[in-house]
Amino acid sequence: MPRFIEPELATLAKSAPAGDGWIHEIKLDGYRMQAHCAGERVRILTRRGLDWSDRMPSIVRALAALALDRAVIDGELVVLRDGVSDFQSLQNSLAAGEDQRCSYYAFDLLALAGRDARSLPLIERKALLAEALRSMPKSSSVRLSDHVVGGGPAVFAQACKLGLEGIISKRADAPYRGGRGKSWLKVKCVKRQELVIGGFTAPSGSRSHFGALLLGVYEGDQLKHVGRVGTGFTAQSLAELYAKLKKLEQKTPPFSNPPRGADAKGVHWVAPELVAEIAYVERTQDGIVRHASFQGLREDKPAREVRDEA
Repeated sequence: MPRFIEPELATLAKSAPAGDGWIHEIKLDGYRMQAHCAGERVRILTRRGLDWSDRMPSIVRALAALALDRAVIDGELVVLRDGVSDFQSLQNSLAAGEDQRCSYYAFDLLALAGRDARSLPLIERKALLAEALRSMPKSSSVRLSDHVVGGGPAVFAQACKLGLEGIISKRADAPYRGGRGKSWLKVKCVKRQELVIGGFTAPSGSRSHFGALLLGVYEGDQLKHVGRVGTGFTAQSLAELYAKLKKLEQKTPPFSNPPRGADAKGVHWVAPELVAEIAYVERTQDGIVRHASFQGLREDKPAREVRDEA
């Protein structure tokens, strides 16, 4: 097996597919992680292949206790808040070195006993995963991600009713293919988007550090400005993010269509390296986000990969 397997990614869809040819999982709000297990030797890799094993010793110990034989698992690292995965809580936990608050939800099995399982239908891989994790104690920080067969529209409606972010719908008979495709679909209850930070404004009133972040998405090699976000920050996130932004300051705007006139007054431009997760209510006809709220930084995704999902 290769050291790292390119993860399969979901394509944004407007509605959940119907029919028993699809299975549906809760869309978790965390970091995508790939676990490579060989008995008590465990490595945890990000979606970019970075080794984060040292950052989550509790998850490593939980997987090592299962003593899996040369297995590769695909899953999501989350922190639950009132039973729902919360991205800001995950970031706070990792920043504080409190990985024991994290849970690893396993949803796919890519290899077992050193054999590549990616060519198997998803429903068979899920069955193998459930069997591999059957000895896992209920108190374990490693958990099996449940799924529902068929009934996509009803599953999506219930997820939204419960205040979840959405669902992931997957073809039950499909093999595992790296990259973004149509075998996996994500259907969101709330509008969210990963956006690149290209600048910040000075604070006003009682706000400290900065006022708002200027945001963009890549279109080809050009970073397009799509609005700003000034809410959703805590005192801690303001201070931590400001320290990162100051190191990236530059004299010229990184956007191909930077704000002009009064909208550019007092803006500090930064190199487009940081990626923010943003929730928003709507977008204008020219793609500007409105009523946006900051959810956290994405450490697991490079800025150049951020494309518009609207």
